Amino acid sequence: MTKHRSFNISGLYAVTPDIANTDLLIKKVEAALQGGACMLQYRNKQANHKLQTEQACAILPLCRQYQVPLIINDSVKLCLTLDADGVHLGADDGNLAEVKARLGKDKILGASCYNRFDLAVLAQQAGVDYVAFGACFASSTKPNAPVASLDLFTRIKSELKIPTVAIGGITLKNAVLAIQAGASAIAVINAIFNVDDVKSTCFQFSELFYKS
Repeated sequence: MTKHRSFNISGLYAVTPDIANTDLLIKKVEAALQGGACMLQYRNKQANHKLQTEQACAILPLCRQYQVPLIINDSVKLCLTLDADGVHLGADDGNLAEVKARLGKDKILGASCYNRFDLAVLAQQAGVDYVAFGACFASSTKPNAPVASLDLFTRIKSELKIPTVAIGGITLKNAVLAIQAGASAIAVINAIFNVDDVKSTCFQFSELFYKS
């Protein structure tokens, strides 16, 4: 098994869009990896299990090639079947401690904590490897998502010992605000995958971590 890079949750965290065309998805994913994405989450809420399996199988070799961890959204089963690098779960997607035990110490477990510090505390106690807060800004992917204050990242950094991921409406213009607040990584969907030059845009996002 090819392991991820020592749980280095930092930088641009690319999250795939809902694209049915696997060839197009692969093209965009490779461009994101070439642009410096440090993690990649496969997420396609509109795909059935067959398509999800097909697309995740196609993405995994690319992530191995670029030595970037592949995280599977929601599905522990798919992660273990493919021997992907980890899973990201929402609050209602399973018991975090049980999932972590099932995955083992060599795989990454991330948890959505929305705008709640208390969920982050519980997630750390359950052994997760990072927590995500959002929506940090207005999000077209989840327009009704609760608003997460950027102060959460500052608080987590001082009170807990776990990496944080900012998600929701992140653009090149506002990403630096989340980074300066203390976010370890920024998860981006539309602002990198719905552009003409995915590679260049990812590079610009990655550069923000060196300028902040």
